[in-house]
Amino acid sequence: MIAPVGENMDALFVGMRDYPVTKVILLTSKKLKNLAEKAEKDLKKFAIPVKIIEIVGNEWEGIFEKVSKITNSEKEHEVIINTSSGDRNTQCAMTSAAFVNGLKAFAVMENETMLLPILKFSYYKTLTDKKLDILKILYNDKKGFNSLEELSKKAKMSPPLISYHINGTLKSEGLKSLGLVEVTNSKGKIKLAISVLGKLLIKGQIN
Repeated sequence: MIAPVGENMDALFVGMRDYPVTKVILLTSKKLKNLAEKAEKDLKKFAIPVKIIEIVGNEWEGIFEKVSKITNSEKEHEVIINTSSGDRNTQCAMTSAAFVNGLKAFAVMENETMLLPILKFSYYKTLTDKKLDILKILYNDKKGFNSLEELSKKAKMSPPLISYHINGTLKSEGLKSLGLVEVTNSKGKIKLAISVLGKLLIKGQIN
């Protein structure tokens, strides 16, 4: 079981009541490491092995990275995610990580567990080579681009084609609607940049 460390650690034990585990992996920030160590101490009373993994830097990126690595290293075992032991931000991140990795996950509400639907979604099957090329360009250019024309020159694609891949159509989702690219508008000027999810995909941290 993978669980975030946060303000609702009681949910960890409620989850274990309904989903017996052989090992618990706690994902924690540095400032909450004392809570993780307390939970580890409590779990040792039940002879349950615990591994504490510290998240450094961006919390969402860190959670996606660690969940991906754990999933790959635990292929011989069923991995389940308890989303409810952390705060609202880590709950959302853990739910999203379960979603993109096709993992079983549950939430805890009013002392009862609720199994979340498994929605395996593969970005790699959705993205064309040209969309991936655009993502890689945005990933490598940390400053982002100030117009579709600027990006089109870098990608060596026409502005209409860049617009198609970024914005999509009624029949085909673009990188923006997939949550992989952020497009902001300030004083009539647009800014295109890769999103956190896009970075994770390019770095291979989404299965």
